[in-house]
Amino acid sequence: MEKVKILVVEDEIIIADSICNALNELGYHALEPAINFTEAIETIETEKPDIAILDIQLSGKKSGIDLAKRIRESYHFPFIFLTSNSDSFTINQAKEVKPPAYLIKPFSKEELYSSIEIALHNFSVKSGDLMEENLIIKEAIFIKNKGFFTKVSFSDILYLKSDHVYVEILLHNQQKYVVRTSLNDILSKLNSNFIRVHRGFVINIAYLTQINSNSVKIIEEEIPIGKKFREDIVKRINLI
Repeated sequence: MEKVKILVVEDEIIIADSICNALNELGYHALEPAINFTEAIETIETEKPDIAILDIQLSGKKSGIDLAKRIRESYHFPFIFLTSNSDSFTINQAKEVKPPAYLIKPFSKEELYSSIEIALHNFSVKSGDLMEENLIIKEAIFIKNKGFFTKVSFSDILYLKSDHVYVEILLHNQQKYVVRTSLNDILSKLNSNFIRVHRGFVINIAYLTQINSNSVKIIEEEIPIGKKFREDIVKRINLI
């Protein structure tokens, strides 16, 4: 489980620091801000942010719009445009890269929070990976927790358990989250490490420690095997 990592790209250091402080106060993880295109790409490569806030006007030859185009082409995560210009020319330039959200300076902490929520939501809808209030972006589920998105990487999930119209997500650190969705729906959005072993259970085979005719063990947790799933499980295990 991680906080949502946010990269701020802003060449005015005082403004960048102010945004980062607000992000940390809101419960996000603000990365060290970048002041230009090159620094931003270096940070994206090393830190792999979940979302970026990009000032349209940056020092150097390349603008925030150029950076947004690179993110769309190569990195595939949401971004927010930050600008002090709300003139039609600037907005029309920005529209070309279809940003999930905008922020116009000056803005409040509440507007910052709303823009992040909108950007994550819009990006997830566009990717076809929306699950009620919870989102799936790349290899992680963003779960609404106390009003904020918490990032849960697929690699941290031991197994999922169906509970009527909810799914319990059990993590290797013994934490548990509950999301409103079906097991079928969430399984269709997970990666190939996840396999259904019972009508009520999906396991992460990366944590599989034992298998017999009636059950599997995920570390020390025993999960039942449904008859109609047994053959598929054996095939999958033999392929590992």
